[in-house]
Amino acid sequence: MKNIITLLCLTIIATSFGQIKGKVVDKKNQPLPYVSVYLQNTLSGTTTNDNGAYILETNKTGKQTVVFQFLGFKTLKKEVLIESLPFELNVQLIEEEVQLNEVTVNSNENPANGIIRKVIANKEKNTNKSGKYTSDFYSRGLFKIKNAPEKILGQKIGDLGGGLDSTRSGIIYLSETVSKIWYQKKPKNFREVIVASKVSGQDNGISFNRAADVNFNLYKNLVPVADANIFSPISNYTFSYYKFKLEGTFYDKNGKLISKIKIIPRRENDRVFGGHIYVVEDDWAIYGADLTITGEQINNPAIDVLRIKQNYNYEPNAGIWALILQTIDFKVGLFGFNLDGRFSASYSNYNFQPTFSEETFGKEILSFEENATKKDSVYWNDLRSVPLTLEEKKDYLIKDSIKVVRKSKTYLDSIDQKSNKFTLLSPILGYSYRNSYEKWSFNYDGLLTNTQFNTVQGFNLDTRVSFSKRVNDEGKSWNVSAGLNYGFSDKRLRPTFSFFKKWNNIDRPRLSISVGIDVVQFDERNPISSFYNTLYSLIDKSNYAKFYEKTFAQVNFSKEVTPGIDVFSSFGYEDRKPLFNTTDYSFFSRRKTFETNNPINPTSTLPAFSEHSIFKAQLATTINFGSKYISYPNSRFTVTNTKFPTLTLGYRKTFGADNSEFNSDMFFSRLQQNVSLGNLGTFDYNARAGLFLDQKDIPFMDFYHPLANEIDLAPSNRLSSFSVMPYYQFSTNDRYAEIHTQHNFQGFILNKIPLLNKLNFHTVIGAKAYFSGDRKPYTEYSIGLDNIGWGKWRFLRLDFVQSNFNGQKENRLLFGISLFD
Repeated sequence: MKNIITLLCLTIIATSFGQIKGKVVDKKNQPLPYVSVYLQNTLSGTTTNDNGAYILETNKTGKQTVVFQFLGFKTLKKEVLIESLPFELNVQLIEEEVQLNEVTVNSNENPANGIIRKVIANKEKNTNKSGKYTSDFYSRGLFKIKNAPEKILGQKIGDLGGGLDSTRSGIIYLSETVSKIWYQKKPKNFREVIVASKVSGQDNGISFNRAADVNFNLYKNLVPVADANIFSPISNYTFSYYKFKLEGTFYDKNGKLISKIKIIPRRENDRVFGGHIYVVEDDWAIYGADLTITGEQINNPAIDVLRIKQNYNYEPNAGIWALILQTIDFKVGLFGFNLDGRFSASYSNYNFQPTFSEETFGKEILSFEENATKKDSVYWNDLRSVPLTLEEKKDYLIKDSIKVVRKSKTYLDSIDQKSNKFTLLSPILGYSYRNSYEKWSFNYDGLLTNTQFNTVQGFNLDTRVSFSKRVNDEGKSWNVSAGLNYGFSDKRLRPTFSFFKKWNNIDRPRLSISVGIDVVQFDERNPISSFYNTLYSLIDKSNYAKFYEKTFAQVNFSKEVTPGIDVFSSFGYEDRKPLFNTTDYSFFSRRKTFETNNPINPTSTLPAFSEHSIFKAQLATTINFGSKYISYPNSRFTVTNTKFPTLTLGYRKTFGADNSEFNSDMFFSRLQQNVSLGNLGTFDYNARAGLFLDQKDIPFMDFYHPLANEIDLAPSNRLSSFSVMPYYQFSTNDRYAEIHTQHNFQGFILNKIPLLNKLNFHTVIGAKAYFSGDRKPYTEYSIGLDNIGWGKWRFLRLDFVQSNFNGQKENRLLFGISLFD
């Protein structure tokens, strides 16, 4: 007990030395959160917390001028005489009085438009001034919930980490990050090193408050917000999306005239902000911004509204207006959850004349210092630039205590005991048994989990048991499983066994071994899912999927050789047998009969191939050009560069067949990219090409099969599959090439048409082509409407497609979802 008291005393002393601290309130004595506080003529400072409290680190005594700056309030310069530290300074801020003086208005343009035009004209000059710098970065993330539901879709959600009170309200996420950043505009480079990272109640302490993720640079034409690109109010094409109104002017602490301009979206459904932007006259730079956007505008149904607030400060030596504070507030409502969230970020200790070497920047754009996630409370109290509120202190204290308890064997065993209960329905619906302390689990899929129907097996059950073991937190794990498939019509039992191992989460080496007997589609990419094949077979007697049986043994290995380059390899043996229809059953008795199981000739009762055995090997690599990577303590992730395409190259060989004509060699490639075209939307393409060295009469399953679609719904991935191509009609053992393109205007066209713009639909056009051997090309053209739905829930899409082959045209209307395009 004595040691604990001593430690607490040392902590209080350490956090009190060398500080100016106090509280900032408004004229009603209400605390003002996230006020910028700094010493005059510096960019080093701090911000107030949610309760208006601040701590400003300094070792200087004597006369000092402390500056308090907050958007919408008059900047306060407080000159104080500091005789000793710590020094307490409480202040009150007064709201800014914005005045609209008489302005000579040009008949062709209002004054706000003229100001915005000057800001746009000076963007390059202002961003060049801060074309390279280093800075310290501090970020805090906080999620609060009110009246959390106890269940979602029938599943209990627990106490969300221990942060809920008796009303099921409280903090469910609290994190902090301190890092150093390096930035260079030309050539574009960015690097961040996280010095310290902390998450309340979590062991690893890895927060995801990256500086790059909150880089809402309004000087760029597009601002990425929640996976959507939002048009900046000072983009080069801003007047197509915004109107502006000058609400008034005021003078800042340096005597510079600041204009407050209201941002008015021309169309409410565009990807645009509302709110205000503040502009410095003569410098024509951003002084501050207070912006809002809805979940409907960014196509994110979880978000109700999101607010971004930015404060800039002037660095007189370099003549730069630098971002010093940014807050992101949002409200989320989904599945009964009502969340309030805030991410705050402060920038300090700018150096606008850094010396960069060749080693400063590389492919690694984020890394953690050693032990960055293991800093103790004494370190954090000394390092933290924004003091914790009482609620945040309590959350850290409670969850750190809970964390110790919930890691114990006694607690984990008690939780497992509840979830591991075996019920009467477990044999049918499945069962899982977990040992959380030892980090292993057993899972049984159940009899009804994968019940399906096809014409070669009839109704068939597919069940599996598996055992998984997580060895460590670095990503080492393994899994072993066994499956059984039984067809009630062909009365065959087919077993399969598999083993999987992963060594780490850095270069992610993965090994899988599988053996058994299986019923598979001729196209191993499964052009029609088991669900849709079952549905269409039982209702319409349309057995689109065609199957064969293989007895197999296969080994797969993959690894990331270097960030951006992955290698995939496989080697296997297959004994293949043709299958025939064994049932004519469907839900509805009709004269219509099933097609045969021959994909080459669906009216022939002959097999599509002769029984044989063969060896199969494949080697492929995927290259993400221009990619970089981020490094977490126990993992690494590649960050692709959308300015460059992703290329896949591969070689497949089949050999060892009794009939040498069955052996084949094939080279294949793929090129794909998503290209942002600014206000014109996004363009995607996906191209494939391949070549068989010899055009021989090889087994049909070894042909190249373009992904086709004959059902009335759009394929799940429109950029890989043709929309109305018949299954297997264009399979080839010759050279081939295909391309899929799509352009989504994202409201550029329809949002400019009165009345239609209220619907917030997006126009999508597409073109596809397939070439193989000496055949004439097959083409598809489409036009569709995306973003169909209601409110924020907009994930539906409707396409009109016309195909053309050898003069034969077909028109189809396809309905589907667009979540995965």
